[in-house]
Amino acid sequence: MSRSHRPTRHPAPTEPRRPRPPGSRPGRRSIATGTASCRWSSRPSSTSSRCCPTPAPRRSWQPPATARSTRFSPASSARARGAAWSYPASPGTDPRGPGACHRRRADYVSPVTATLPQEVRDVFERFVTCEYTTIDARQQPIVWPVTPYYSSGAPTLDTTTGLGYPKKANDARRNPHVALLFSDPTGSGIQSGIQVLVQGMAEVDDRDLKANRERYQRESAVKLPRGRAVMPPRVLRGMFGWYVNRVYIKVRPERVFVWPDGDLAKQPECHGTHIEEVRSGRSEEPLEAREPPTGGALAWDAGIEQLGRRYPTAVLAWVAPDGFPLAARLPVSLDADARRISLGAEPAGLPLAEGRACVTAHGHDPDFSWRENLQVRGDLVRAGTGWALVPHKLVGGLELPNEGILGRYRGTLGKAIRFQRTARRELRKRKA
Repeated sequence: MSRSHRPTRHPAPTEPRRPRPPGSRPGRRSIATGTASCRWSSRPSSTSSRCCPTPAPRRSWQPPATARSTRFSPASSARARGAAWSYPASPGTDPRGPGACHRRRADYVSPVTATLPQEVRDVFERFVTCEYTTIDARQQPIVWPVTPYYSSGAPTLDTTTGLGYPKKANDARRNPHVALLFSDPTGSGIQSGIQVLVQGMAEVDDRDLKANRERYQRESAVKLPRGRAVMPPRVLRGMFGWYVNRVYIKVRPERVFVWPDGDLAKQPECHGTHIEEVRSGRSEEPLEAREPPTGGALAWDAGIEQLGRRYPTAVLAWVAPDGFPLAARLPVSLDADARRISLGAEPAGLPLAEGRACVTAHGHDPDFSWRENLQVRGDLVRAGTGWALVPHKLVGGLELPNEGILGRYRGTLGKAIRFQRTARRELRKRKA
């Protein structure tokens, strides 16, 4: 599989680095990891523990924040004492060449989904939608509502996109660090409130579009309560080649966070992690250089005003220091005067960090006959004692509005010409 990668800013460490005091390496800067570490047992029945969060990333070196904050446990503070990493401040200095930070280390072992608790595998198998997060070339996390496909014990969680709107696949090909959040149980029959976040490495499968199309038609008919409703009417199907030709994204889990009752104020259970993380007590992923906030003009329209009213919660995604995206479903409301989206909570164990972020809200009925979504990209900032998103771009996704058969396809038909052109361009690229 061919991949294009963006330049990286640091060499990947082959062994844990020692913390450096300020000023010890001129021209370099340090940052502390903010990911959670988890214990691992080789027994399938003992693969989980409570995650111990570590302090949020800091832009310059300073002692661990154990004395200043009560949010973090003593165990995590011990890890934090050795969690400062240095990396080159200038881009393009990695001797391994572009894309090196996205190559998985050989001594990293991905957990097998068969060892996960049955209730977690049920979520993978039965949820009709999940929130899939990619990171684009500008380090902008983007959340897409998608349908997951999973067979119990399979090594990957799969989702798919149409050939006419391939961004969610192209971004994963460029940067395979992705996340899947299972936070909306509508149509699944699961009533426990459980939420699951998966961080993993994505592989894009577009080798055989005909086989992908047949797989999609077969699996969607089984997965969705009204599976045939996701396919265009037969009379219109010839106009929807951009939709029925599918690209699959296969995600191999690296870490799985579980909130059994959906209460994000509690520490999540954590299943699986890199073996080297367990040995050293901290993340061994090379740190990603954090991009500055996007800035620019504010985006505000009637679509955003649905947040907090029609959508009392939405999914926030941001980038962790190790380069993987993080995501959580949080209460949202609007601060119309400040032109901001206020976040009503902060997830335990997933430290927020200022920078580029995305808020996505979506909905569908239990039988999936209609689906709607709203995506806002912007900057995550502190707002008093809480957090807010400053919106810079509003994106309306592909949807079937809750407006009857004609209304559902009216908006899509308006986009069909553009999608068809994109699909033709993608086909030419594959034949070249």
